[in-house]
Amino acid sequence: MGEDDSFVDRVADRLAALPTVAAVMLGGSRAQGTQRPDSDFDLGIYYRGRFEPQTLRDIGWPGEVSEIGAWGGGVFNGGAWLHIEDRRVDVHYRDLDTVEHELGEAAAGRFRIEPLLFHLAGIPSYLVVAELAIGTVLRGRLTVPERYPEALRINAPKLWWGTAELVFRYARFNHAPYGRLTQCVGLLAQAASQTAHAVLAARGEWVTNEKTLLTRAGLADIDQIIATAQPAPDDLHHALARTHALCQAVVLAATGRG
Repeated sequence: MGEDDSFVDRVADRLAALPTVAAVMLGGSRAQGTQRPDSDFDLGIYYRGRFEPQTLRDIGWPGEVSEIGAWGGGVFNGGAWLHIEDRRVDVHYRDLDTVEHELGEAAAGRFRIEPLLFHLAGIPSYLVVAELAIGTVLRGRLTVPERYPEALRINAPKLWWGTAELVFRYARFNHAPYGRLTQCVGLLAQAASQTAHAVLAARGEWVTNEKTLLTRAGLADIDQIIATAQPAPDDLHHALARTHALCQAVVLAATGRG
């Protein structure tokens, strides 16, 4: 067992001992084997009933511990940014009742998009299902989806792409004609992120954050379009047209209609 493995074991033991915590999961790049030497450690604590963040603070690890719901109040309902034994550790709160509900919803192809700080497109409520699919259960037992739900592969691309189309339309009629560069490229970035969600859902690939979203979806070329945009109506209309065409092409290819 390596030094990092021993570290994760020690932290998982402390987290699993907290009142109402039923399971602990390792997520992020370290669960997928794609971590860098400086990558943080993502740990989810799955609780049943009421979890009191003060019990996590009482362990005494340096850092910031949020209250339940402080990160938006949806499925991503709070957590902590900690510094433990010279390592950065993110702890995410996961309500088991909510997670189990979203497992059933995802299996039926149903989800909603929730706003979350730092996320351009927001997050799908099936994010908590994605975490189960790609993570490693360290303590306790969790229901892990065996495959990407077929109903979600069918329905999610429609919702994501439909939302992206609305964003493109708004930018086209309400910002581009007036040369509003910041507003226009901001909406282009948002629509591109929504498109990427549509593409990856159509492929049956789980998403837990936006860090590599555009690259995975084949939309990295949008960087150049945005980088060269100018605050003039004709230029912004051109940037919109190019971005929309690229997004539409990857969606059609992913959904088998290209």
